[in-house]
Amino acid sequence: MDKTETGRQVHILIVDDLPANIKLLHSFLSPNYDITVANSGQQAITLVENFKPDLILLDVMMPEMNGFETCRLIKNNDKNFYIPIILVTALNEVEDKIKGIEAGADDFITKPVNKHELLSRVKSLLRIKSLHDELQEKIVQLEDAKETLRELAIKDGLTNLFNHRYFKDSIQNEIERAKRNQTQFSLIMFDIDFFKNYNDTNGHLAGDDVLRIIADLVRKNIRSIDVAARYGGEEFALIFPETDKTAAKIVANKIKNLIDGYKFYNETSQPNGKISISVGVATYPLNGSKMEELIDCADRRLYIAKAKGKNLVIDEG
Repeated sequence: MDKTETGRQVHILIVDDLPANIKLLHSFLSPNYDITVANSGQQAITLVENFKPDLILLDVMMPEMNGFETCRLIKNNDKNFYIPIILVTALNEVEDKIKGIEAGADDFITKPVNKHELLSRVKSLLRIKSLHDELQEKIVQLEDAKETLRELAIKDGLTNLFNHRYFKDSIQNEIERAKRNQTQFSLIMFDIDFFKNYNDTNGHLAGDDVLRIIADLVRKNIRSIDVAARYGGEEFALIFPETDKTAAKIVANKIKNLIDGYKFYNETSQPNGKISISVGVATYPLNGSKMEELIDCADRRLYIAKAKGKNLVIDEG
């Protein structure tokens, strides 16, 4: 039996209201193809929705819903558009063929049906459909590849957070949105305390693990609309849309406490006995209306936190 490119059995739907016609077509096609039968246009439409045949042989002269109307309804659904339909008809007038083409038919075969002609037309249309299916698969693969490249362009390779460039684009977009909607948003920047000491003591691989763990803790504890980025080295930046100063400080303390409470590998080697972060908070438009102003404010407060003993959140100064 013939198979598709993926190895699946080729499936043909025969639509006819007369048992004798069905029996004849079935005898021609069943040695090579899987066959399903529908006895009316409506049944054919239902079957097509439940499973997607690779080709449809559709009788024109049927009661209630003829082949032209059935073909039109099947093809009007975008999901079915590339299923080949061969109209089987005793009509041989040019007007009838035009009517079939307008309904979406891909080919015609006249009664009495010649076996070799039928098999040849079926094989030809199945080849075209196979090429179309292959093309669609390539398009999906291309879209997947484009999405992967996009992810690589905007994500930090180590932490899988957004990168510095994406962060800057995002904060600029958020400024424009907040200005347009007259809303606030907050920026949090934090830095890992004594990170160089941790790397020197435990090695850079252990340091990379710390960065990844902190990134995961952040990612799991912010909203889907928030933006978390690795700003550079051991510094991180978080954008919180529609978040005022008070709410931002609550979130900043939550993240600080999560990191403070996590048991990192050999963190007791740190000068303060643990892995901790120092955090600066800035809010638009209270602390600036431009990207540079907000980043400078949050960064300045981060270093105030460090100067005051580290493992602190600062939203003033």
